[in-house]
Amino acid sequence: MGGLNIAVIIKLEPDFSEGNVSYNPDGTLNRAETKNTLGPHSAIAAHAAFFGRVMYDAEISIGTMGPPIADLALQQAQQISDAEELCLYSDRLFAGADTLGTAEVLRVGIEKMQEKMDIVFSGHRASDGETGQTGPQTAWKLGFTFLGNVISYSVDLETRMVRAKRLISLQGFPSVIEEVEAPLPVFISIDPTYKSNYNTVSQRLAFQKYQKEATQRAENYKDYFKIFNAKELGVDETLVGLPGSPTIVYKVERVPKSTATRSAEVIDGSDPEQIRKVVSKMKEALAAMVIK
Repeated sequence: MGGLNIAVIIKLEPDFSEGNVSYNPDGTLNRAETKNTLGPHSAIAAHAAFFGRVMYDAEISIGTMGPPIADLALQQAQQISDAEELCLYSDRLFAGADTLGTAEVLRVGIEKMQEKMDIVFSGHRASDGETGQTGPQTAWKLGFTFLGNVISYSVDLETRMVRAKRLISLQGFPSVIEEVEAPLPVFISIDPTYKSNYNTVSQRLAFQKYQKEATQRAENYKDYFKIFNAKELGVDETLVGLPGSPTIVYKVERVPKSTATRSAEVIDGSDPEQIRKVVSKMKEALAAMVIK
C-alpha cells in the first residue's frame, strides 16, 4: 500500500475586503496599491489537501505562478495545509499569460515536484479572473482525470481509487449531488461549499497534531520554499506567457454603475411605534405577493 502525494495549485489575488482595495482615477484597480492575499478559493483547496494530510498522512506540495511577492500566498496556504514543499514559478517570460499559458507552467511545475502526484487540487476559480479554466486545463495537460465541483472525497489507498461527491446540474435542477469513483491520479477542483469533517477522536487528535505542525512550518516557510525561473523549469517558451496564450483581448469597457433602486432605513428596535410600522410594511409586501 503506497502513500498519498497531494499537490495544490494556488493564486495570489487582490484582497477585495473593505479598506484594502485601491482604484485609479479612471476606476480601474490599482494593483500596486492594493493589498494581496491567498485567494479565497485557493484557501478552500488548501483545506481539502489538509483533509488528506489528516486522514491519509498525505505529503503535500503547493505550487503557484506569480511575482516574487506570491511567496505570501504560499506561506498562507502552508499555514492551512501543513505542506512540506512550496514552489513559486516566477519569470518575466510568464507575464501576460492567459489560463492556457498559466496551465502549461503549472503542469511543468507539478511534474518537477519532489514526488509523483496522486491528487492535484485547485480552487473553483480566481476572484480576479472568474474564468474557472486554469484547473481543467492543467488537468488536461497532465493527463489526469478531472473531477469538478467536488464537495467531499475519500481515498482507498489499497485499490488506489478516489470516491468523490460533486455538485452538478441535472434536467434543470441545480446542485444535484453526484457520487463518482476514479483511479488515481486525479485532478480535483474544489467547490466553494466544501467542508472538511473530522468525526472521530483519532481524526480530531490528528487534526490538532498537523495543525500545530503547520503553524510551526509556516513560521519558517523559507525552509520549504523554492523558486524556479523559466530556464530552471525547462518550459517550452512557445507555450508560456504571451506566445502560449491564444486569448486576444479585443476591447476593454468600463461597466457603468447602475442606479440604486433600494434604500435602507435604520429602525430602533426598542421603539414599539417603529416596530409597528415595520410589521405593517411587511404585511403590505406579503399581500402583494399573493396571486389572486
